[in-house]
Amino acid sequence: MSDAKNAIEFYLDFSSPYGYFAASSIGEVAKEFGRTVEWKPFMIGAVLKVTGGTPLPMVPLKGEYSRRDMERVSRLLKIPYKEPAKFPISSQAPCRMFYWVQDQAPEKQEAVILALYQAYFVEGLDISTPEVAAKVVAKVHGTEEELLAAAQDPAVKEKLKNACDEAIEKGVFGSPFMIVDEEPFWGSDRIEHVREWLKRGGF
Repeated sequence: MSDAKNAIEFYLDFSSPYGYFAASSIGEVAKEFGRTVEWKPFMIGAVLKVTGGTPLPMVPLKGEYSRRDMERVSRLLKIPYKEPAKFPISSQAPCRMFYWVQDQAPEKQEAVILALYQAYFVEGLDISTPEVAAKVVAKVHGTEEELLAAAQDPAVKEKLKNACDEAIEKGVFGSPFMIVDEEPFWGSDRIEHVREWLKRGGF
């Protein structure tokens, strides 16, 4: 586990392209400034129930722009991206499996997150399906059988519920959402703001 006092809290949903873009670079930013990343996957659907919002790709006018922007960000950052056939998806299964790995092998948290994101946004795999998510995560840690069992484990389910409740409690309303020294930053385009914050010690 990361040092909570020193960590960059990184909230993400596995169906979020911007979460994927930011997750691909936040580790390097943290390392640059001697910080750690506290990975906090949550389900954006739980937050949308509170905010009354709608997933961006499904919003009239904004949806078409967001699709164009996602492709543009991919080119700019040179991060592979392809909109999946099924989009958005529920992130329940991958989130539960992540939290199981977090307990079993905390040093593999980032690898699991990036593997799931790449499976969905590069390979086009439907990671909302437990069997698919288990195959992806098993390449990093655990067996498919263990991961499928973990997705049904009451303790793991509770951990995800608590993660969603915590996100709402901390004012998280989108993905990615970063909290650095109690300062909130929303969106993948705020990575550079996070870097400047760490460089200057605040601003």
